[in-house]
Amino acid sequence: MLATLFHIAVPPHVSVAVVESSLDQLIPVEFRADLVLELRDASGALVLAIVLEVQRDVDPDKKFSWPTYVTVVRARKRCGTVVLVVAPDAGVAAWAAENIDLGLGLGNVEPLVLGPAVVPEITDPAEAEKETELAVLSAVAHGNGPNGLTVVQAALVALGRLDQEHALVDFQLIWNGLREPMRQALEALVMERQTEGEATLPPFVQKLIDRGKLEGIREGELKGIREGKLEGIREGELKGKRDTLLRLLARAGIVLTDNESARIQTCTDIATLDRWIDNVLGAKTATEVLS
Repeated sequence: MLATLFHIAVPPHVSVAVVESSLDQLIPVEFRADLVLELRDASGALVLAIVLEVQRDVDPDKKFSWPTYVTVVRARKRCGTVVLVVAPDAGVAAWAAENIDLGLGLGNVEPLVLGPAVVPEITDPAEAEKETELAVLSAVAHGNGPNGLTVVQAALVALGRLDQEHALVDFQLIWNGLREPMRQALEALVMERQTEGEATLPPFVQKLIDRGKLEGIREGELKGIREGKLEGIREGELKGKRDTLLRLLARAGIVLTDNESARIQTCTDIATLDRWIDNVLGAKTATEVLS
């Protein structure tokens, strides 16, 4: 993404690893970034560190913590360090991209911001298949725009190249970013294709429909419509939400206690499960997710 979208000459490297992101100081404050990545070359030498932050809202405090992240990681790793902010909202992205003056104009930190203005609209399925991660970002950034349905369809084709577990998680991220009108449009498209028996649906989508596991397009709703069982709609949707939440927590490395796991499994409110799913992005603990 740094090379493709920001045209930055990233140092040659052969590996990328997620590393510890707690930035403890000799002061009674713990700074913890969302993610820290190390890039190493073929000899194992560290060539670049990337501090990744997910930003949903404007937070003035981040203009003070982001420079801290850069200097602490740079001091610890003894290599060049940058902050990369992922901001799905255009307004938040513009705010995050502002140059941070460290004082008297003698030093500054300029965050790299991955927002709608930077992410291209990928509407060509062939292009989406070549750049799957970028296609997912495109659907998140532009899924509610004028070409939203086309962008999302291209991303679904790209997800067909992934295994089902990863495809489901990525699709849920896209679904969570869609507003209700676009969700309804996507649901209508899937139902129309299924009813007409067209073979133009991506294999990934069709396979999930056949297995009744498409959480984002409400597995229970599709099953309920076919079988005329209203109870099946709700139970299927609840199960899908719970399974998606647990997968996202596992991928984020957040460990649940028995009580927290039971709380998720016994939750029967769809809105609450949706809120918990949204909370996973950027959360550090289960308490933050289940708030």
